[in-house]
Amino acid sequence: MSETVATMMNTPLTLDHVLDRAAQLFPQVEVVSQMPDKSLRRHGYAELRRRARGLANGLLAAGLQPGERVATLMWNHHAHLEAYFGVPLAGGVYHTLNLRLAPGDLAYITRHANDRFLLVDDVLLPLLRSFEADAPFEQVFVVRLTDAAVPEPYRDYASLVAEVDEDWRGPALDEQMGAGMCYTSGTTGRPKGVIYSHRSLVLHSLVSATVDALAISQRDTVVPMVPMFHANCWGLPFTATLAGAKQVHPGPHLDPESLLELYEREAATCSAGVPTMWLGIQQRLEAEPGRWTLQPDLRMIVGGSAAPESLIRAMDRLGLRVVHAWGMTETTPLGTVANLKPSLDGASEDERYRVRASQGVPVPFVDIRAVSEAGEVPWDGETMGEL
Repeated sequence: MSETVATMMNTPLTLDHVLDRAAQLFPQVEVVSQMPDKSLRRHGYAELRRRARGLANGLLAAGLQPGERVATLMWNHHAHLEAYFGVPLAGGVYHTLNLRLAPGDLAYITRHANDRFLLVDDVLLPLLRSFEADAPFEQVFVVRLTDAAVPEPYRDYASLVAEVDEDWRGPALDEQMGAGMCYTSGTTGRPKGVIYSHRSLVLHSLVSATVDALAISQRDTVVPMVPMFHANCWGLPFTATLAGAKQVHPGPHLDPESLLELYEREAATCSAGVPTMWLGIQQRLEAEPGRWTLQPDLRMIVGGSAAPESLIRAMDRLGLRVVHAWGMTETTPLGTVANLKPSLDGASEDERYRVRASQGVPVPFVDIRAVSEAGEVPWDGETMGEL
């Protein structure tokens, strides 16, 4: 029998396609950034692509070579999103630094990753100076979020983002190339690095957007309060860009009142964070009922640690919906989501809440098993094993 060869186009799964789609189909859909003074910066996906390409071109002019790492020490905002796309467009690997780690850990991580360049917020320069002497950075570019001048010997990030033509194209990209890097924090011993390929990030975005995962669509306004330096921001910046959803980044203002003001002003439909942040929001809403007008059924993606059933029940009473998820840095990071199966439609209220408070089921392309010393353990909800 002769071999049957597929006739479909073989297109690499690379991040430039994700960005191009958003710029072409959703050019005016907003990316909103909250600055340290709480002012809001707005631009569309067309401008995001222009600036990401400009960043890529600037990094290449600065000498970035394929596979080299560009570290970021930044809050959630437009420039961090530009780095998420611009560094991979240049053939490099963005490396998000967790600004909540101790200076010694940050120095170790930057040396281990061999970070050549650093993009840093001006408000985080004191943190940089606490470990800079032990870091390998050759050039440091400062993102000006305030009116302060960029001190020597650093360079202004704005000077790095070059003007480029509409048809600018960077180096050829392969889907197996490294695109991003995160280091684990909840681990034994030293933090461990995980490198994401273009392919893994594109597939993760496609899976996350599906209805039975996080259900991100072009109708959403996504507010990731999970930091962009933590586990790839749970992939939300890429997923939102792929879907053409509006993105609202809160910057350094992560207290409940600031977040609620942002949710109301920007008509947020989806947000994401750890349980402690949602508990703070619950307490504020219960303490001042009627103060904030939020979108009905606002989806609150909860991960990082288990959400208590009491939180899910309380948010339901407030007209908000908790989506319980679990993942790891190594899984890009989404692993499981606790959406109710149709077989539970007739289950009791208590049973439905019990399932919603569980870690749920694996998303497509994630395989899970638990093992003991005797081998794989049964899926019976009782037998203990190592994941």
